[in-house]
Amino acid sequence: MTDTAVPSYAPSYNDPARPPRKKWRLVRGVWKFLVAIKDALVLIAMLLFFGLIFAALNARQSTTAIKDGALVLDLNGSIVEQPEEQAAFAALSGQSRTRQFRLRDVVRSIDTARTDARVKVVVLDLDSFAGAYPAALGEVGDALARVRASGKPVLAYATAYTDGGYRLAANASEIWVNPLGGTIFMGPGGNQLYYKGLIDKLGVNAHVYRVGRYKSFVEPYTRADQSEDAKAASTALYGTLFAQWREAVAKARPKAQIAQFMSAPDKVILAANGNIAEANLRAGIVDKLGDRISFGRRVAEIAGSDANKPAGNYTAIKYDAWVKANPLPTAGDAIGVLTIAGEIVDGESGPGKAAGKTIEKAVLDGLAKKTLKALVVRVDSPGGSVMASEQIRLAILEAKRQKLPVVVSMGGLAASGGYWVSTPADVIFAEPGTITGSIGIFGVIPTFENALAKIGVTSDGVKTTPLSGQPDITGGTTPMFDAIAQAGIENGYRQFVSRVAASRKMTPARVDEIGQGRVWDGGTARQIGLVDRFGTLQDAIDEAAKRAKLDPAKVHAEYLEKKPGFLATIAQDFGNDGDDDAGGGDAFAHVAADRRQMLARAVGDMKRLATSGSIQARCLECGGMGPTAAGIGDAKLLDMLLARIGF
Repeated sequence: MTDTAVPSYAPSYNDPARPPRKKWRLVRGVWKFLVAIKDALVLIAMLLFFGLIFAALNARQSTTAIKDGALVLDLNGSIVEQPEEQAAFAALSGQSRTRQFRLRDVVRSIDTARTDARVKVVVLDLDSFAGAYPAALGEVGDALARVRASGKPVLAYATAYTDGGYRLAANASEIWVNPLGGTIFMGPGGNQLYYKGLIDKLGVNAHVYRVGRYKSFVEPYTRADQSEDAKAASTALYGTLFAQWREAVAKARPKAQIAQFMSAPDKVILAANGNIAEANLRAGIVDKLGDRISFGRRVAEIAGSDANKPAGNYTAIKYDAWVKANPLPTAGDAIGVLTIAGEIVDGESGPGKAAGKTIEKAVLDGLAKKTLKALVVRVDSPGGSVMASEQIRLAILEAKRQKLPVVVSMGGLAASGGYWVSTPADVIFAEPGTITGSIGIFGVIPTFENALAKIGVTSDGVKTTPLSGQPDITGGTTPMFDAIAQAGIENGYRQFVSRVAASRKMTPARVDEIGQGRVWDGGTARQIGLVDRFGTLQDAIDEAAKRAKLDPAKVHAEYLEKKPGFLATIAQDFGNDGDDDAGGGDAFAHVAADRRQMLARAVGDMKRLATSGSIQARCLECGGMGPTAAGIGDAKLLDMLLARIGF
């Protein structure tokens, strides 16, 4: 037997008891990667923490004591029923957005200023005002008129007033305009974009299924111009609303020579050698010409100023601080107020969109508390998904099953799906300037077989039934599918008509006669029975209290909506910390801004065509009288597109 070598006890690299060197390197690499992730998360957390501190410091005006001065309503955005919630940290990242002011907050701030001795004057800064629907303008204008009637001064300033801005400014004690600016009234109306030519060039087929002679929402995708029916309906609607605008301005400024600026603005301006501001002054449209420093000195005469600050300063009470210092009342019995604002969509969404599941949950959660004595439904929507509209309607009916009075208050608009969700009401309130009706539905399905054929792409396959693969976006729809889809739309319209008929105690034939997608102003809607009374949201709350056998003076509104979280509140406060921004621009700057908003809406329209996937009850004309600013989503989409092409 031969001797064997004594085995070594030093581990070999091939020893299975010890991992190979490559494995150790892999373990060390993974460990370093995890440590790097940990460090990055810590860094992000620290940045967010200090960002929150910075935002909180910038939002400190919310806790600042209110001192005597001028309440400044710097309306550098649009007035809406329910503002869209700003994404957390969007402001911290430098993203800009057009601000949205909640209507009820604006009205409450003005009404409380009227009776509060600390407010010496109300200042309207309308340089960057992006508008509101006529009914909202009327409500804010009436509140300003109440302040003026009380003897408290209201001073307005802008470089150039829009029609909507002047609707508010007309109620001021003094209207100022920059000498290098001036106001030209445009009136409602203008061109609508039509995409039929572009769609044809791209090879896209827009398959449209609709009911309603006046249901014009689909026309931009099927025509190169406006149909005669749609033109007649828009002419009637815009004419009535414009007449209401002129009547309101004449009531507030009886000596203003508005008519000549409407009929022959060129003659008036040429007579002033092209000086628009001077022409405004001569016509009594404005009271004073002056820059911001001069305007500030005038405000300081009433509200006081700080001698250590630059010329033109005055003691100001900021809008956000004032709103927070004057919260909604909470005493008395609760009247639930459900807000249905913005486009009606399926699923869930944040404020500014009426998502079926979100609204349903808000109603059912509110009813489950058993503390509500009545329900007021505040509608400010152009409509949207039929499925979501029905989901919301059924949730509202649950309140009626619990024997609660249901009162609908229509805001700026309650059209199409916005009227669908109003049908459970015991009584419907609206304003003369409310846009409503549009009883009709449609569906659009785009297919791309021609577009694909242009690049040599075709489609084929096996079908087991006549509807296999339908609707086929790559090969087109079949006549059978088209017939079924149209029949479904017609059935949906019959359901819409039957709901309205039952609610308004009309025959289906009568509803069909005033339906057909026709849009009505609130005054006409009341005459034809779609609306019961004129009144504001507060009037609707008072009526709901009476129907619940309660004293309207001893109830409070309990809004059935999700409260913004901590991060959203901080982001909102931080994003709104720009009250001192002058903004604005002359009439040409306003025109340029409007054109950009139109482009943003056009980009959004094309996206909606490509992504729409449900039966819709939506109003096209409603957008022509509302805020000029495009939706936040459309604006972001345009920014992304311009960035991609190098602008």
